Amino acid sequence: MKMRESKVLNKLRAGKVVNCTKFNLLDPRVTEIAAMYGFDCLWLDKEHVPTDWVTVENQIRSAKIYDVDTMVRVARGSYSDYIQPLELDAAGIMVPHIMGLEDARKVVQMTRFYPIGRRPVDGGNADGSYTTLELKDYCSQANEQRFIVLQIEDPEPLDELEAIAALEGYDMLFFGPGDFSQGIGALGDWNHPKLLEARQRVAEVAIKHGKFAGTTATINNLDEFIDLGYKFLSIGADVVGMNNYYSHLITEFSNRIK
Repeated sequence: MKMRESKVLNKLRAGKVVNCTKFNLLDPRVTEIAAMYGFDCLWLDKEHVPTDWVTVENQIRSAKIYDVDTMVRVARGSYSDYIQPLELDAAGIMVPHIMGLEDARKVVQMTRFYPIGRRPVDGGNADGSYTTLELKDYCSQANEQRFIVLQIEDPEPLDELEAIAALEGYDMLFFGPGDFSQGIGALGDWNHPKLLEARQRVAEVAIKHGKFAGTTATINNLDEFIDLGYKFLSIGADVVGMNNYYSHLITEFSNRIK
């Protein structure tokens, strides 16, 4: 028995660009529709969305039907908040608002098995094929095939960014422009010099220390971010798609029915 390999990690390790899309809605049928079209990764959210664990489990299953990875952005809390998505067989987690080196070190300690960290061991869930993976194989494969993402979305960790990037045991730095713009007092100013500088620096230090760089993007600026070194790009969201679709429908209807 072998743990399902991460599509995201396989592509990133091969030097390819990975796509992802975000979900705020809870119905697993929505994630299944996106998975049908061949995204590399679906971003599920526990930080801002009132999702229960059974729903997350079904969203993960709906993606796995089509061999699509899921990444769960966890709520900041105890180690249980971090490892439960992994035990449900999410391919990765993203921990928001990493505020410094010690914060990052604690995340690695809680989410990686020995000899990297001290993630609590169970093995009786989906990621361990319900105890059919031998313990050492389970732990080593989880360390190899499950990705940990640290989200840099505040100005505070920039002072220790080099040390955070050099830390062993995680895979990706993800730049979050929304909260970063708020943190520098320029809410929603995507072209603010401090934001542009930070976005470039996150990619540079990630690559320098053998980590992958991720961020949010649009179809129109993909090339710009790829040129900076970003290999994991989250494009669009379910709620944006629905807004655009229904806005178009009602506008067209109103234009034709006077």
